[in-house]
Amino acid sequence: MTGPLAGIKVVELQGMGPGPFCAMLLSDYGADVVRVERTASVRAAAGPPPPDVLARGRRSVGVDLKTPGGIDALLRLVERADVLIEGFRPGVTERLGIGPDVCLARNPRLVYGRITGWGQAGPYAPYAGHDINYLALSGALWSIGRDGEAPVAPLTYVGDFGGGGMLLTVGICAALAERASSGRGQVVDAAMVDGAALLNSFLYGMRAMGLWGEERGRNMLDTGAPYYDTYETADGKWIAVGALEPHFYRNLLDALGLDDLPRTQPGPDGWPALRARFAAVFRTRPRDEWSAALEAAEACFAPVLSPWEAPEHPHNAVRETFVAHNGLVQPAPAPRFGRTPARIAGPVPTPGQHTGEVLAEWGFAAEDIEKLRAAGDIA
Repeated sequence: MTGPLAGIKVVELQGMGPGPFCAMLLSDYGADVVRVERTASVRAAAGPPPPDVLARGRRSVGVDLKTPGGIDALLRLVERADVLIEGFRPGVTERLGIGPDVCLARNPRLVYGRITGWGQAGPYAPYAGHDINYLALSGALWSIGRDGEAPVAPLTYVGDFGGGGMLLTVGICAALAERASSGRGQVVDAAMVDGAALLNSFLYGMRAMGLWGEERGRNMLDTGAPYYDTYETADGKWIAVGALEPHFYRNLLDALGLDDLPRTQPGPDGWPALRARFAAVFRTRPRDEWSAALEAAEACFAPVLSPWEAPEHPHNAVRETFVAHNGLVQPAPAPRFGRTPARIAGPVPTPGQHTGEVLAEWGFAAEDIEKLRAAGDIA
């Protein structure tokens, strides 16, 4: 392993969304990540593993967390781990006997990473939920949408991945850095509602400075301003414009051939008429023609690419923003490290593919592995 986390051992309890995303990032950065799958998942697996990008780069073991033997096996892994990641509802790992107190007693240097929607405490903590719910309660969802229309859920980027898995990764790395001086692990409690609220921080500052109103879709960055919006082109595709600064705005007018318009940006009262002019002009040419015309204009623009087009764009190709790994085109590890480059550590594993290999490597005797397998504690 070559990344900045080379030598770090991570135990990931099988989950969905933000937990696997965090584990993928840690693996990309060089950590040895072992995913603990349910034995039922191992036994049900048939054929090659699904092409789940979030599962790349780690090894898989099958452990039954409902048997004493399975719990003991997991705790023996914990003894040698630097990090544990779990995404169960609050109280589940405690009921299983693998909560933070038990794990930290077995390994005081362990960083115990937890990811939930609502957090470990609070009135909503025991409730089920999904990304859209966490965004709603955090205040982030309200601002996303156009004037006069309903709020729009931004897929699961803000809650699950940005405010959830990404911040859990940051928290784990911070706890590992602190451990280097204290020698002690700790619990990292990441909640998607907390993370979504944190990602909304800039809005509170803008409102306090009088730069953001309460109305959705009427502000500079929420599609209110016509020079920060998307426009349909003649071929039914789209161009994104972000000409916020005055000189970029002037360059945009020049590139669009709108010589009759004032060179200063209008206030909100003039936005509807300007949007109509922009929309009419952009509809006169296909997207790629506009891209060629705007690329040299310094007008803060970009073509709106589908996820399937993005890997083919020359800029992304030069930067190798996307890579083909094991026959699957996918986003490359990010960010870039100058001395210790990140990389995809391996393909998506079949559930339980590495059970014997990992247990032996992590200190289990061969006879112990066979006993656990015969008892059904591992698969």
